[in-house]
Amino acid sequence: MNAPKSPNSWQYRDLNGKNPGLDHLSNGLLDLVKAGHNVVAGSADLQYSNGLNRFAAVHPDRYISFGISEQNMVSVAAGIATTGVTPFVATFASFMGLLTCEQIRMDIAYSKQPVRLVGHHTGISMGFYGSSHHATEDIGTMRSIAGLTIVSPSDGHQLEAAIQASAYWDQPIYFRIGRGRDAEVYTKGTTFSFGKADVHGIGEELTIIACGITVHGALEAANALTKAGHSVGVIDMASIKPIDRDAILQAASRSSKLMTVEEHNVLGGLGAAVSEVLTDEGIGVKLKRHGIYDEYSLIAPPAHLYAHYKLDGAGIREVAEAFLRG
Repeated sequence: MNAPKSPNSWQYRDLNGKNPGLDHLSNGLLDLVKAGHNVVAGSADLQYSNGLNRFAAVHPDRYISFGISEQNMVSVAAGIATTGVTPFVATFASFMGLLTCEQIRMDIAYSKQPVRLVGHHTGISMGFYGSSHHATEDIGTMRSIAGLTIVSPSDGHQLEAAIQASAYWDQPIYFRIGRGRDAEVYTKGTTFSFGKADVHGIGEELTIIACGITVHGALEAANALTKAGHSVGVIDMASIKPIDRDAILQAASRSSKLMTVEEHNVLGGLGAAVSEVLTDEGIGVKLKRHGIYDEYSLIAPPAHLYAHYKLDGAGIREVAEAFLRG
């Protein structure tokens, strides 16, 4: 008999539907259908890992199981989009952001098809599955594709809000989401706007710009540093492309230092996007890019990896403290 898994276990799959983190993707799509939007969903044999089994149970006529054929799934989604239906297709971020890159570029972005691509289990959240399943290059890859929007929600509530906003967005979108066990940052009913950041304060000494699961850790770090007497703020840059240039420039004008935090290679990701804005505007503020430092991540439970790479609250605080001293 298999031993029962801890609620904090690295294992994500929950066939009994007891993990509420699995529900947000389906909830967002179900709300779109209720509002009259013509959407369909599909997955590459991962409907239990991304929660789309709930959507399929309610709307079996709107769900397609593609099997383990991610590239085919993306190309078919492009074809579906030409009929006026909006497809949401999902698989692990390591496959969506890397394996299907050519199909995303040519079939979707070049053709300007409003497909919604969902890459879940981002960054190092796959833990023991190893480097082939870790996705620490997908932001850089997707960001370089013209006409492709990139959104990295910090929790399920923000994901639902972004899905609702997508009904009125005509560009293809890459949603980079977690594994369903992400700590909550927002409450149900939060709003989202493409190209706009959520500003949780701008610090005089330091402003941390984060995305995805690192937003919660950045807020924890900022709260701890504030209690220690520092002036530290946090910007949630869920909209990576288009990025909120005004929020970055405002932070640069009011903060002595900026630090980006991402569950991604420090090359090509959020840090690179922020540095490009600063360079374009000729801003000389000190910037620290924190994430995976251009290496293939280790293999271990996600919680251990987040601590090792200093992407949890304690780790982000440690990196920020060193940056403030420097």
